[in-house]
Amino acid sequence: MYTITSVLQILSSEHYFLADDSWTISELVYDSRKIRDVKESVFFAIKSSRDGHQFIADAYDKGIRSFVISDIGFSISPYPDANFIWVEDTLKAIQALAAVHRKQFDIPVIGITGSNGKTIVKEWLYQLLTAEYNVYQSPKSYNSQLGVALSVWNLQADHTLAIIEAGISRPGEMEALQQMIDPSIGILTNLGTAHLEGFSSKNDKLIEKWKLFKHATQILFSSNYVPDAKSIRSGFTWGTNESDDFRILNISTDHAGSKITARYQQEEIDFVIPFQDKASVENAITCIIVMIQLGYDFSVIEQRIKGLKPLEMRLQLKKGKNNCSIIDDTYSNDLASLQIALDFLNQQNQHTQKSLILSGFADAKFTTKIMDKLIRLLNNQLLKRVVLIDRSLFGIITAINSEVLCYESTAELIADLPRIDFSNEAILIKGARKFHLEEVSQQLVEKSHDTVMEINLKAIESNLIQYRSLLRKDVKLMAMVKAFSYGSGGFEVANVLQFNKLDYLTVAFVDEGVELRKAGVTLPIMVLSPHEGTFDDMITYQLEPEIYSKRILNAFLQFLADIQFVDYPIHIKLDTGMHRLGFMANEFDDALITLQKSPQIKVVSVFSHLVASGDTTQKEFTAQQIQEFKTLADRLESGLGYPVLKHICNTTGIVNWPDAQLDMVRLGIGLYGIDLSDNGLHLESVSTLKTTISQIKKLNKEETVGYDRKGVLKRDSRIATVKIGYADGYDRRLGNGIGKMMIAGQIVPTIGNVCMDMCMLDITDITAHEGDEVIVFPDLIQTAKDIETIPYELLVGISSRVKRVYFYE
Repeated sequence: MYTITSVLQILSSEHYFLADDSWTISELVYDSRKIRDVKESVFFAIKSSRDGHQFIADAYDKGIRSFVISDIGFSISPYPDANFIWVEDTLKAIQALAAVHRKQFDIPVIGITGSNGKTIVKEWLYQLLTAEYNVYQSPKSYNSQLGVALSVWNLQADHTLAIIEAGISRPGEMEALQQMIDPSIGILTNLGTAHLEGFSSKNDKLIEKWKLFKHATQILFSSNYVPDAKSIRSGFTWGTNESDDFRILNISTDHAGSKITARYQQEEIDFVIPFQDKASVENAITCIIVMIQLGYDFSVIEQRIKGLKPLEMRLQLKKGKNNCSIIDDTYSNDLASLQIALDFLNQQNQHTQKSLILSGFADAKFTTKIMDKLIRLLNNQLLKRVVLIDRSLFGIITAINSEVLCYESTAELIADLPRIDFSNEAILIKGARKFHLEEVSQQLVEKSHDTVMEINLKAIESNLIQYRSLLRKDVKLMAMVKAFSYGSGGFEVANVLQFNKLDYLTVAFVDEGVELRKAGVTLPIMVLSPHEGTFDDMITYQLEPEIYSKRILNAFLQFLADIQFVDYPIHIKLDTGMHRLGFMANEFDDALITLQKSPQIKVVSVFSHLVASGDTTQKEFTAQQIQEFKTLADRLESGLGYPVLKHICNTTGIVNWPDAQLDMVRLGIGLYGIDLSDNGLHLESVSTLKTTISQIKKLNKEETVGYDRKGVLKRDSRIATVKIGYADGYDRRLGNGIGKMMIAGQIVPTIGNVCMDMCMLDITDITAHEGDEVIVFPDLIQTAKDIETIPYELLVGISSRVKRVYFYE
C-alpha cells in the first residue's frame, strides 16, 4: 500500500504541500477524462501534445485530491484541501514510481521488444501459460514511455509471472523502459523497418532495443533477423543456421496451417500451428522457445501450440439491432483491459443508457482485493445493466448498483437474449476468449453484406496529436466532420473528437448537425450551408450558422427577431479569393453596418478559405489572401467592439503557413490520414475499405468478362468476382484494369466494367480462394490520381449501405 507520503519519498521532492498525508494511492491518473477511483488516485500533470496542468481543475472537481506537477508557478490556492508534489518532469516521476513498484516482485518477468509481433507474442504467451501461472500481461499495446509505467503499476502481489512489452521510436528511450520492466527473460521478436526513421541505422536501432535486456538472464531472438546479436550479448537463438540453439529444419504449409520441424539438443521435433502466414509462424516459434526456457515438456508445448487462436487485437464499435451500439472486445479479459474498454464505453454519447456483458476472467486467481476493485470499477460507471457470465463472478451480484443478470455459460445467455430488452443503448461485450462472446456479438449486431469500411478511431487520435503539435498553445482547433466525416462516420468520429476536447466541429448542412446533437455531441457546431427552411432546427439544436451573404444575414436576423432571440452565435464568411461563398471586400462595409445594429446576433468568428495553401507555385496569392483577411477581420472586430475568433488555415495551411494560424485553424482531410502537404507528416491511415471474393472462375483466352464484353482475356485466366460495385461507391472509371485491389498483400487489377453491386478481378498470377478478404483501395492517393480525381471524392463517395466498423487499437 502506497500513501502520498511514500510517493513523496520515492520522488525525493523538496517542494510539496500535503493537506492530508494519509491519502492512499492505488491509481495513477494522467487523464482527467479517465478517472475511476478518486479516493485512491494521484493525478500526474504530464506535458505532451497538451499540458496536463490545464486539466487539474477538472480532476479536482471530480474528486482527485493528490497531484504531481512540474510548473513551479502553478497556483494551488483554489485547492486548499489537496496534496501537491512538484517535480522537474512529471513523466519521469510516474516512471520512477513504476520502477520502485517493479522492485517489489521477485517473479519471472518477460520483457518483449521488436519492430512487429510484440502484442501477438504477449497475448499468445498469456494463452499458453495461464494453466501454471497467474499471468499478468500489459494491456493491449501499452508499450510507450507512459504505457509501460501504467502497465507495471498494475502488477499485484498474487501474480506469479508477468509479460510486458516495450516499444521505442528513437534513441535514448529504452533506458527508462528497462528500469521499469527489468525483465528476467528478454524477447526480441524481429527487427523490421517500423520506426526506423528515428535511427541512423538498423544496427543503432538494435543496440537501443537490446538495452531492455540489461539484467535479463535469458535472451531469446532469431538469428535470421539479427545475425550479429551474439556479438552484443549471448542469448538463445532460433533460425536456420547450424549454430542456432533451436534450428528450423523445415516449414511446410497447407490449407489447415503450418508444420514446423526443428532440432533442439540433438532431438528433432515437430510442431503444428493453425496459421500459414510468415509472421504468425515466427511469432509461434518465439512462443515455443519461451516455453522451452520455462521448462515445459515438448508434448505439452505441441498440444498447446496447435490450439493457438487468431487474435482480434482491437476493440470494435458496430451498429447493433434495435438502435444499439455494440462494442465488441471479446478476445481477452482482465482488470486493466476492462478499464480501457469501459473508458471507451463512456466516450459513446449517442445513447444515454449503457450496459455491460462481462465474462469471467481467463484462469484468474481471484482475491478479495481483485473482487473489491472490480466492484468499484463497475459501480463507478453508471451502468443500466450488467450481465455476468460464469459462476466465478456471482459473488459480486449483491454489491453491484446496476440491474444484474447472471448466466453460467455463454450458451445460456444466447438462449435468453430474446427476453432481454436491449434497445437504444450502448453495449460493451467484454470477455475472455474461452467464453466465445463473439457469438453474443453476432446475435446483437445488425447484419449487412460482406463489404465493410473499417475505421481506426485510434488513428484519428494519433493524427490529431500530430497536428496539435504544430499549433501554438493558444490556437483553437475546429474539425471538419461534414459529409459523414469524409466517409468515416458521423457521431462515432465526433465522439472521439469531443473526448479529445476539440473546440469546434463543422458540418455542411443542418441535418448533419442535428444527427450529432441527437447522438449526444455537445461541442459547438458550425454549419457551412444554412438556408431559411432549416432555421427552426438551427435554434432547436443550438447550431451556429455560417453567414456568407447579405440575403442569408437578413433572413436569419428576421427569423431571430420574430422569436425575440438575442445574441445568437454566428460565423461570418469572407471571400478573399475562393469566390464560392462569402462577403466580398466591396460588400464588407454594408454587412458591418447591419451587424453593428443587430442585437439578435453575436459574431463568434470570422473566417475565409485558402484557395491553394498546398501549392508552392501559388505562394504569392496565398499570402495576399491572408493579408486581405487579416485587414478585414481586424476591421470587423474593431467595428463590433468585442473580440472575434479569426481563422483561415485549412489542413495544408496548418503545415505550410504557421504564421496564419491566428486564433483557430480548421482541420479536415489530414485528420483522416491523407497528407496533401508533402511535408513528412507520419499520418496513420484511418479507413480501410474491404470486401470478399464471392466466386472464382477459370476462363479461356479470348473469353470476355462483364457488361459490353469490355474485359477481353489475352490468356487463360482466373477471374474473381468481389462484392463491391458502383452502388457501394466504387467508381465505374476504375474498371478495365485501371483500378487495383489487394489480396493477401498482392496487387491485382480489375477486369471488365464495374457492375452495380460487384466487379471482377484478374487473379491469374496469385493464389486466392473464395471468401478471401480484399482491400479495395491499397493506395487511395494513387487510385485517385488514376482516375484524375482527389482522395476526398473517393472517401465521401462510399455508400451508406457499406457497413462502417469502428475499432480502437
